[in-house]
Amino acid sequence: MATPRVVLVTKADCHLCEEARDAVGRVTASLGLTWSEERVDNQPELRERYAEEIPVVLVDGVQRDFWKIDEARLERVLQRAMAN
Repeated sequence: MATPRVVLVTKADCHLCEEARDAVGRVTASLGLTWSEERVDNQPELRERYAEEIPVVLVDGVQRDFWKIDEARLERVLQRAMAN
């Protein structure tokens, strides 16, 4: 079973980022996975790429969701990734 890499892209002072952390944490914990966070505040290339979409969830480097994280969709994406 594959272990997908889950990254949440966030920025400082972002209320949607707080909600996204909670959502990603719930979904990954329920599947026994870990996740990491990358903040755009000190990374100009990330800030430019995702400026209008933060927070963003990446699974294995592919953008899967942004702004309000759909937990059911994220769970489906992760289950498919784990099955490969």
